[in-house]
Amino acid sequence: MAHKLLVKFRNQPSLVINRTAFKDDKLVYIIRANKKLRYRFGNSRIAYIGTTKKGARRIASSAVWKGEDLLYCYGIKHLELHIVTCRKIQGVESWRKLERALILRFRESFGDVPVANSAYKNGRWRDEKKYFKEHNLDKVIDGLS
Repeated sequence: MAHKLLVKFRNQPSLVINRTAFKDDKLVYIIRANKKLRYRFGNSRIAYIGTTKKGARRIASSAVWKGEDLLYCYGIKHLELHIVTCRKIQGVESWRKLERALILRFRESFGDVPVANSAYKNGRWRDEKKYFKEHNLDKVIDGLS
């Protein structure tokens, strides 16, 4: 007779989605690791900054897509996804400007873009400072670092 299979489960949820993910389709999200990652000018838990036009559907697929690479890094056991939004301005893709501003400000603070980002490694500020104050960007980055 074959041995019976052992059933395992964790009491912690694998994925949690809040209503804020469904309020807007166009938003910025930040993936944060459970431990601090090393950057040139310091350590931060921020692993990725991304944007989406498709709301929570894209965030969930990004969690799987980026999570696969990040979760194989030593010491990273779980990832958290945080949504960052801003006011809409007619004729301006403000969510894209917010993503770019956050990545550039992160690079100024920590010396590199987040480990899972490849965009804006050599990017320069355009008109993002016209839309966002640096201390507001710092609040988001410091709050999640």
